[in-house]
Amino acid sequence: MKILVLLIGMVLILEGMPYVAAPEAMREWLEKLSKMPAGQLRAVGLIAMAVGLLICFIVQSTSLFN
Repeated sequence: MKILVLLIGMVLILEGMPYVAAPEAMREWLEKLSKMPAGQLRAVGLIAMAVGLLICFIVQSTSLFN
């Protein structure tokens, strides 16, 4: 449970960094995102999830990060 809470904290830190570093650029990027079709956003989300799953699988099943 401790690792899960730590991971959530790290995700929030990573998600917040662009807003602190470049708030105007993030506002423009969010405007572009809001104009994208739902299907395209869904595809990008699915690709991001697949890449995340692949990274987790590689880290857990290999000894590359020991």
